[in-house]
Amino acid sequence: MKKEESRFSDSCIFEGMTSIRAVISAGENGISDRRIEKLLIDKGKQKSKAKEIGWLKFKSGEMGFGIEFVEAEELDKLTTGSTHGGIIALCTDRTIPSLSDSEIKPDGFYALLEGIEDPYNFGYAIRSLYACGVDGIVLSPRNWLSAAGVVCRSSAGTSEMLPCFISDGVEGARYFKSRGYKVVCAGIRDSVSSFDCDMTRPVFLIVGGEKRGISSALLDEADCIVRIDYDRQFGGSLSAASAASMLAYEIMKQNKRGR
Repeated sequence: MKKEESRFSDSCIFEGMTSIRAVISAGENGISDRRIEKLLIDKGKQKSKAKEIGWLKFKSGEMGFGIEFVEAEELDKLTTGSTHGGIIALCTDRTIPSLSDSEIKPDGFYALLEGIEDPYNFGYAIRSLYACGVDGIVLSPRNWLSAAGVVCRSSAGTSEMLPCFISDGVEGARYFKSRGYKVVCAGIRDSVSSFDCDMTRPVFLIVGGEKRGISSALLDEADCIVRIDYDRQFGGSLSAASAASMLAYEIMKQNKRGR
């Protein structure tokens, strides 16, 4: 199978220093139990990457992972991207706890991404949510963190640095509502503009993929269905990553104004 065809398969290979730093930081801060088992570094990069390698050697002594210098061709066989910079990490899986067994902030901002069919879009959405202050991501039982390395790279490491929880969408919405959260779904039917919807904390935001959107059962749980208005006549829809970005920014803006 060609590398491009298998890029969405299960993968705990993390490519490049941004992803590797995120894995290390998440472990040190108790966000994730994922561990680096071994680093593979391009032999030809030892001089140009001396600073990074020195830091990684220090961390390897603290955290107990191995470092191996290999030919560039070996890295190319293992990686799906071209931005690893000659350094990759072979990692363990990450334990994702059930939402029902977890603690959430009483005045938080959490998000669920439902039905996104591409791990890159999934990662881009998480990156924007992280930048706008989300406190955690709720994942459906079938989610793109099986392709954790791809998601980490596309999210600029933020997928590893956020608390994540597993829950069915409807159960998740009910869980947050029982804790005083407003459930806000992105949609068109019976919607209000994002400019007119109260999205002050605590808020649980749900964004669906472009093809399938949000299930009707989950929309029925919403306290508010919110749409993104355009400045011209446009019959299409934004990508899930773009919609998540715009709604997350509106949540950030409303809460900064209210504090």
